[in-house]
Amino acid sequence: MEILGYLSSVLIGVSLGLIGSGGSILTVPVLVYLFGVDAVAATAYSLFIVGFTAAVGSVGYFRKGLVNVKTALVFGIPSIVAVFLTRAYIVPAIPKEVMTIGAFVVTKSVLMLLLFAVLMVAASYSMIKKTKKGQTEPDQLQKFNYPMILIEGTLVGAVTGLVGAGGGFLIIPALVLLSKLPMKEAVGTSLVIIAAKSLIGFFGESGETPINWTLLTLVAGAASIGIFIGMYLSKKIDGARLKPAFGWFVLIMGIYILIKETIFK
Repeated sequence: MEILGYLSSVLIGVSLGLIGSGGSILTVPVLVYLFGVDAVAATAYSLFIVGFTAAVGSVGYFRKGLVNVKTALVFGIPSIVAVFLTRAYIVPAIPKEVMTIGAFVVTKSVLMLLLFAVLMVAASYSMIKKTKKGQTEPDQLQKFNYPMILIEGTLVGAVTGLVGAGGGFLIIPALVLLSKLPMKEAVGTSLVIIAAKSLIGFFGESGETPINWTLLTLVAGAASIGIFIGMYLSKKIDGARLKPAFGWFVLIMGIYILIKETIFK
């Protein structure tokens, strides 16, 4: 299972490097089902793994001038504040037993996995649906929709803090539509935002989660190797063509988690 876990960790990075999103949506299931990490701890581990991997991947985009620093700040600051507050105050405040429905007890870990599964289903839709040509490479001058960017940034930060996902599938469309960034620049800027908010969220933890640094380092290292593979493949393969197939995989995984944690618990 561990070997499969490390191979899956490489795929997390490959997805981030190839299509700019989706990799982090696999991190929590990999940690929980292949490495046996508790769901609450997995959301914290995921922040570090996703943040570190995105930081490694963003270096190449910086070198190519495909990171819009102004956009990263406008979107990133409210997102960073939201993820920090969520990890520091909201997650620790969730009780260990949230509710009881008949004989089914919704624990904190189960709630985290169910929220994550719902997020996976939502993410799969944005990956599967066809993108209009006008949304991929806008020719307009950059124009910020500040209220919407602030709301979106805060929302993505809260989601990241709660379930440990980087939120690239939410950030990239927002940058393209609200900041009028070309797709490649949106991917590079997204990686910088993901890196900053995820790592700050991880190190802003309340300290209630014990950290297995050996596992964390190995998984982050495997994912970092994957992102270089993904960035190399992106020169050979059109990531947009692979995105729907990956979306279907994420959808199946999300449904599997929902069924496993409710019906077959």
